Amino acid sequence: MSDAIITVNASGLSCPQPVLETKKILDKNPSGRVEVLVDTATSRENVARFAENRGWKAVKEEREGGYKVVLEK
Repeated sequence: MSDAIITVNASGLSCPQPVLETKKILDKNPSGRVEVLVDTATSRENVARFAENRGWKAVKEEREGGYKVVLEK
């Protein structure tokens, strides 16, 4: 496992794109730390729920212009 943080910039994407982009990364990385950048509360909640359903811990943070969902497993 690598200690690198993977960042997924899903800002500007409409649902379900942020979840699909997150799924691609989680499929390739069964553990680690992934930060997903989104710009709507709906995308934030959908990404967090998707990851939690797959066993990841999701921490939601506000950032300038949107949100960051930090996923760890």
